[in-house]
Amino acid sequence: MRGAHITGTTRLYALVGDPLTTAKSPALLNRLFIEQRVDAVCIPMVVKADDLPAFVTGARAMRNLSGVLVTMPHKQRMLAFVDELHPTARQVGALNVIRCDDDGRWVGAMFDGVGCVLGMEWEGTHPANKSVLLVGAGGAGRAIAFAVASAGARTLTIFDVDERRADDLAKSVAAATGCATHLGAPDPQGYEIVINATALGMNTDDPMPVDPGRLEPGSMVVDIVNAPDPTPLCRAAQERGCRTQGGRAMNEGQAVHALRFLGFDYVPEGKSFIGGEHS
Repeated sequence: MRGAHITGTTRLYALVGDPLTTAKSPALLNRLFIEQRVDAVCIPMVVKADDLPAFVTGARAMRNLSGVLVTMPHKQRMLAFVDELHPTARQVGALNVIRCDDDGRWVGAMFDGVGCVLGMEWEGTHPANKSVLLVGAGGAGRAIAFAVASAGARTLTIFDVDERRADDLAKSVAAATGCATHLGAPDPQGYEIVINATALGMNTDDPMPVDPGRLEPGSMVVDIVNAPDPTPLCRAAQERGCRTQGGRAMNEGQAVHALRFLGFDYVPEGKSFIGGEHS
C-alpha cells in the first residue's frame, strides 16, 4: 500500500518548531497519507529560533518538499522567508502552513483563526450576530480576532495585558472587516461568546483568564489551551451552565483548512466542512 512506506518518490512534509514534544500533526498527516494511499510522509524537525534562516536555506534545496507546518517560535519570523502570503497570513502577521509549489514558490497561510471558527460551528455556535469577548491579542488571538469578525460577529471586545497591543489589534480588525471592535476589560458578563486566547490554564497555578462567576449561563466559552482537557476555565464554565469548547476543536479545524490548502481532503470523523477553496 502506497504511503505505508518511504520510497525514492515520497513527497516530504515537515513540522517545524521548538519544542515539538506534544505535536499531533505528524501522526495526523501520516495516518491521512496511509488512508488516502498518498506517497508522502510528515516528519518533525526541531529548529531553534536562531537556526531558522539556515533551515530555510537547506529546505529550499529539497525539491521533494511539498509543505511545511509551522509552529512556535517561528510563526511570525517565517513571514520573511516565503514568496507569497495568503490573505489570512497578511492580516494576522503570522503563518502556520507553507505550500511549496512545483515552481519553487513558497506560499504561507494562517488558519488558526478560521480553524477556531470551524470548531465553534461543530459545537453548534457561529459567531454571526453574536457579542464576543476575546482575551489575548498574541499570535493566536490575532488570528481568531480577524476570523470571528469576518464571520459576522455583532461586536468584538479585545483584552490583553499589553493594552497597546490589544488596541492596535482592535483598530486593525475594525478597519479590515467593518466589525464593531474595541478595547475592553476581561469581564465576561453580557457576552454570548467568550474566548481565551492566552496560555493561562496550561499550568495548575495559573489564574483564570476571566472570572467564571461573571459568565452568562448559556453562553459559549472557548479555550484554546489543549491540556488539561477540560481546562479549569471550561470546567468552571460548565458548572456555571455554559457550553464549552477546548483547544482540540481549534486544532482539528485549522487542520481541515491547512490540509485543503495543501491539496488534501480531510475532515475529522463525524464532522463536516463548509467553506471556500484556498488558493
